[in-house]
Amino acid sequence: MNHTGAPEHERGFTLIELMIVVAIIAILAGILIPNFVNARSQAQTAACESNMRSIATALELYYADNQVYPTAAGAAVVPALFTANGVAYLNNTPKDPAAQSATATYSLTTTQATGGSPAGYTIQCPGVHAGSTLAKLPLSSGALCGANCTATKILYVATQGLEASP
Repeated sequence: MNHTGAPEHERGFTLIELMIVVAIIAILAGILIPNFVNARSQAQTAACESNMRSIATALELYYADNQVYPTAAGAAVVPALFTANGVAYLNNTPKDPAAQSATATYSLTTTQATGGSPAGYTIQCPGVHAGSTLAKLPLSSGALCGANCTATKILYVATQGLEASP
């Protein structure tokens, strides 16, 4: 008799073996996917913080040369705002990866020194950030945002640094 089927010792995987492999892959995916999502949120927050520090450095350089901050009230942070006497203190327009729109920009509000109060500024990030990524930032009250942080915005305030904001 001519048997064309596979020999008995070359059988494929059983249904149980395949189900076990699929279950193991599903468990690993269930563990890893949330970690990747959180890592992305943390990277977006870190990029925003870095951009805000760069803007603050440009502001301080501008102030050191001109003894005044550029006049701004909720103005978009663009290189033209940071140019004085032919010197550009900011070379490009920083973009926040967590911004809801590709055209959203950081906003700047400055105050000039008056009556003994020093000049200052506040930079606001245009993006919406996960509260868990802001846990280590202080709130305007000075307390840390904490593990159950409900803040979604980041501010950079002159003389105080980064802050979480609702």
